[in-house]
Amino acid sequence: MKKYILIILIFIAVAGLSSCYYDKGDYLYPGAGACDTAAAVSYSKNVVPLLQQQCYSCHSGGSPSGGVAMGTYATDKAIALNGTLYGSISFASGFSPMPQGAPKMTTCQLATIKKWIDSGSPNN
Repeated sequence: MKKYILIILIFIAVAGLSSCYYDKGDYLYPGAGACDTAAAVSYSKNVVPLLQQQCYSCHSGGSPSGGVAMGTYATDKAIALNGTLYGSISFASGFSPMPQGAPKMTTCQLATIKKWIDSGSPNN
């Protein structure tokens, strides 16, 4: 009897540990949350916080990763306009997927950056 209880407990533990877990809100709750890219996107209010969260820790300072410097308007605009920024963060073919070793940005984050780029990457 103890053998069966032990087998059942092991089965429950394995089933619990192998269950799926998604931490991407876009997949769990599509359309939820405030993703308003209909209004103008501001570099300082919308874009910089995303880049700080996802990019600046590796791509700033004296020795930026991959030789790609970010963290100022001029550097951010340069990689936005040459296609490197969006190509990398959208995991497009031919670009190094960024952030490296991390999941792709959410659909809303990508749309925000894309709108800023498409509007000419203004310093607003």
